[in-house]
Amino acid sequence: MLAAMSGTAPTFASLTSDDHVTGEAVALDLPPASLGPRIVSGLVDVLVTLVVLVATIFLFGIAALQSDGALAHVAFIGTLIAVFLVLPTTVETLTGGRSLGKLAMGLRTVRDDAGPITAQHAFVRALIGFVEIYAFSGVPAFFSAMLSSKGKRLGDYAAGTYVVRSRVRLQLAPPAVMPPGLTAWARTADMAALPTGLALAVRQYLGREATLDPRHRHELGVRLADQVASYVAPPPPPGTPPQAYLAAVVASRRERDLARLRREAALRERLTGGR
Repeated sequence: MLAAMSGTAPTFASLTSDDHVTGEAVALDLPPASLGPRIVSGLVDVLVTLVVLVATIFLFGIAALQSDGALAHVAFIGTLIAVFLVLPTTVETLTGGRSLGKLAMGLRTVRDDAGPITAQHAFVRALIGFVEIYAFSGVPAFFSAMLSSKGKRLGDYAAGTYVVRSRVRLQLAPPAVMPPGLTAWARTADMAALPTGLALAVRQYLGREATLDPRHRHELGVRLADQVASYVAPPPPPGTPPQAYLAAVVASRRERDLARLRREAALRERLTGGR
């Protein structure tokens, strides 16, 4: 239907370096954490780690007084591995990329594709972090984060991760407005509910289309319109721009959902007598 308007695949040249592209070719903003909050969160994590290390060594030291030197040496090595590798790996894995310092500063570690990290990512970050933070007093981590556009330290480069701000004020785009020329078509068209991912992609695209250059805006619109076409019949009038088509579908679905909710609320009120 709308595939005839499609040109080459979009190159996303107009998107910023902080954008990630979803499967529906819409940019998702996950702003990288700035250097200041990362330093503060890192200092908190280092302080907590050192406190745990000292407390653990003290406890093992008391126990080692009643054992031989070889056992004490093994216990010391095991303590270092547990504190510097096992503990941070476990914490970041169970909390979805957060440590105590990151929780305090509202930060979170994610993959380069903006997905949640796994135990493997957390382990690599902890392993490289021991060298760059503790063995070299954080100097490599500081200069790496300062020179990286995403504030990546060496452990992030090795693991394929970066740190984002998780406390970002949510700004919802205004709802799509029905294009005047498509009102009659939208009123009679059969529109099934769009999948959640596709619906979000269309809304993000409509909210960002003014920031895209015309060629990429058209290409992205065509790709989304081709996906939406599977849920809408009949097709829009010939010559309808993909942006207008998507706006009409989203606006019509919103109006229908609101009407359905009003009907359900009225039915509940009649059945319960207003209670």
